[in-house]
Amino acid sequence: MGKVICICGKICSGKSYYANKLKKEENAVILSCDELTSILFDNDLGDKHDEISKRVKQFLLKKAVEIVSSGINVILDWGFWSKKDRDFINHYFKSKDVSCEWHYINIDDKSWKKNIDERNQRVLEGKGGSDYYLDEGLMKKLESKWEEPNKDEIDVWFNLER
Repeated sequence: MGKVICICGKICSGKSYYANKLKKEENAVILSCDELTSILFDNDLGDKHDEISKRVKQFLLKKAVEIVSSGINVILDWGFWSKKDRDFINHYFKSKDVSCEWHYINIDDKSWKKNIDERNQRVLEGKGGSDYYLDEGLMKKLESKWEEPNKDEIDVWFNLER
């Protein structure tokens, strides 16, 4: 049986970069909510964002269990911003007898701001892929939802340096 690797980190911390690096090392499949909503809805969810995101996550959790049951590792590139989200995932996979490993992307403030600026520039140039523009209002909303994990929650603490 494979394992699930959950990548935790705030927006623009380098989670997708790290997930793609791990994909090769772990011979894993990446399941990304952002990628799926981009393909299905072109990131134009508006007021339905939270509802659709919840449904996408439910679907991907089911698929994660199916994939690891066939012996392949899965990387969940979701962020897992709150302790409540992380606890739910731990309980969910434990109830399915699936091994779950936590990786946290730690990034310094200067590099984080640089990542945000670079992301916004790519979006403005039409090269953002599944990314969306992060304006000041959205950033305040997202920062208010972020809860940094404790060291005891995390198996791998990855310091991203630029």
